[in-house]
Amino acid sequence: MEVSKPIIQISDLRKSYGSKQVLKGINIDIYPGQVIGYIGPNGAGKSTTVKVLTGLINDFEGQVLINGIDIQLDPLTVKSQIGYVPENAELYDVLTPIEYLDFVGKLYGMDDVLIEQRTLQLLKAFGLEAQANNRMDTFSKGMRQKILLISGIIHNPQIIILDEPLSGLDANAVIIVKELISLLAREGKTIFYCSHMMDVVEKVSDRIMLISEGNIIADGTFEQLKTNQSDSLEQIFSKLTGKENGNSEASNIISAIR
Repeated sequence: MEVSKPIIQISDLRKSYGSKQVLKGINIDIYPGQVIGYIGPNGAGKSTTVKVLTGLINDFEGQVLINGIDIQLDPLTVKSQIGYVPENAELYDVLTPIEYLDFVGKLYGMDDVLIEQRTLQLLKAFGLEAQANNRMDTFSKGMRQKILLISGIIHNPQIIILDEPLSGLDANAVIIVKELISLLAREGKTIFYCSHMMDVVEKVSDRIMLISEGNIIADGTFEQLKTNQSDSLEQIFSKLTGKENGNSEASNIISAIR
């Protein structure tokens, strides 16, 4: 569902670390209700883009507007409208899920009653109801990832940024998250999804962006990015990034260990 005004506007975004330019003039308009699959090789600039969008990096060139708000001028207001689920994050292990999600809810200024209500509902939905009052230092990676997912949506944000959100999840949880993404988009939420799992990106995204060496080199629907009807997103990725020799590289690895 597109509307005339983008919810995210990125204009000539540039970021360097010392002499290395990581983002080289990114221009993106993203609309409410879109599920953006943001993919690229390691070192392409994906994580830097995410850190800019979430306000973790503030020293960049160009302009980033979230709901019309300049993230460099008012990062706290922007952060209140965003849900962020990182691939790896440090949870407070000595806390229980109830305590941790209460802490997160308060950071977002939520009412105590609403925090408790949503916490219990979300823990039950993710199959963690029985673990609600257990310390998280005993939790598996998948359980921790579920808590991170809950913390990213508990305040009902308009924009949800997911960085490898399926990492460590079991098959049932993956199905839930994929369906959740679709339902959130139908409600007009904007999903910015970063992942190396091409098959998932292909299925959940209605717009795919490929970044390589700091530049957006492809932007469109999966159907628009195809050159052949039988192409998978993995094949498109390999062609556009010049990495079509995966089979020979794998063969070289096998030869090296024989």
